[in-house]
Amino acid sequence: MADPRAFISFDFDHDEDHKNLFVGQSKNSRVPFTIQDWSAKEAMPQGEWERLVEEKIRRCNMVIVLVGQYMKTATGVAKEIRMAQNNNVPFFGVYVGNAGPGSNLPEGLISWRTIAWTWAGIADKVEQMMQEGKNKKGWF
Repeated sequence: MADPRAFISFDFDHDEDHKNLFVGQSKNSRVPFTIQDWSAKEAMPQGEWERLVEEKIRRCNMVIVLVGQYMKTATGVAKEIRMAQNNNVPFFGVYVGNAGPGSNLPEGLISWRTIAWTWAGIADKVEQMMQEGKNKKGWF
C-alpha cells in the first residue's frame, strides 16, 4: 500500500496541542503515511463514541498513540488500544511533550513499541506496522 492510513490516539484533555502539531508537521514532512484526524469533534454518549472510534480504527492500517505525561488518566486511549488489538490493527507510541522512557504508558502499550518523536523513527515504525497484524500478507 503506497499511502497507509494512521489513526492518532491521544489524551484529549492534555495533549490536543501535541496532536495538532503532529498532524500539521506530518503534512509538511516526507512521511510514508496519511493521518486520518477522525477524533470526535463534540461530546457524545459513550456507546456512540466507542462504535464510531472502533469503525475508524478498523478502516486504518495502524494506530499511532501520542504518549504524553498524563497517560495514566487517559482512559479513552486505553480503550482505543484495546479496539486496535481486537481488530488486529498494529499500533505504536510516540513520546510527546515532556514524556519519555520513564513516563507511564497507557494499558496495552509497551515501552519497546514507543519511540521519540523523530520523523525518521516514525517512518521506520510505519514500515514495520505495514508488515504486522491485518497488514500482513495472507491475513484474512
